[in-house]
Amino acid sequence: MNKLVSFLFFIVSITNFSSDSNQFIARQGQISFFSYTSVENIEAVNNQVLSIFDLDKKEIAISMLMRAFVFKKDLMYEHFNESYVESDIYPKATFEGKIIDFDKKSEQPQTKIIRGTLTIHGVSKNIDIKTTIKKEKNKYVFTGDFTAAVDDFQIKIPPILSSNIAKIISIKFRFQYEPYEQ
Repeated sequence: MNKLVSFLFFIVSITNFSSDSNQFIARQGQISFFSYTSVENIEAVNNQVLSIFDLDKKEIAISMLMRAFVFKKDLMYEHFNESYVESDIYPKATFEGKIIDFDKKSEQPQTKIIRGTLTIHGVSKNIDIKTTIKKEKNKYVFTGDFTAAVDDFQIKIPPILSSNIAKIISIKFRFQYEPYEQ
C-alpha cells in the first residue's frame, strides 16, 4: 500500500497539481470489471483504488494495484494475475485525464467526458470515458462505465482458451472525492 501511495503522489507531481488549487482525493475508489464467457462469467472488484481530482485544472489521476482485485474463485484470481495481466511485471494500472467542459460552479449533476490515457499491462491507450459527476456538499462523486478491448493492452489469451474469454471487458467505477489536506 505504501508503494501505491508513493506512486499516486508521484503522479500528482508529474501532472503539475499545485498546492494552491482545489484538490480532492478518493482513497477507496471502486473499479469492477465483468467479462461474459460461454463457460463462466468473470467478475472482480477492487475497492482500494486511489485517485486525485484537481477541481481548478479539471484533471484526474488514478492508480490501482492489479492484485487488489477480488474474484469469486481463487483460480480466477491466479489466472488473472499470473497469466493475463502479469501483475508481477505490471503491478499497477493508471489513468490520467482531463474533464471536458466541466462547470465547477454547477450544483447539478453533470455528464461529461474525461479524455485521458489508460495504462494497463505496460500499454498506454488514449480513451474517452463518459462520467457522471455529482457534487454532494463539499465532496464529488464520479461514476460511470466503459469497455476495454483485451487486445488493445497486449494481454495474451492462449488459443485454447480464446473462445472462453471475452475480447471486450466491461468496466465500472465509482469515486467519492473529499477535500485533500496536506
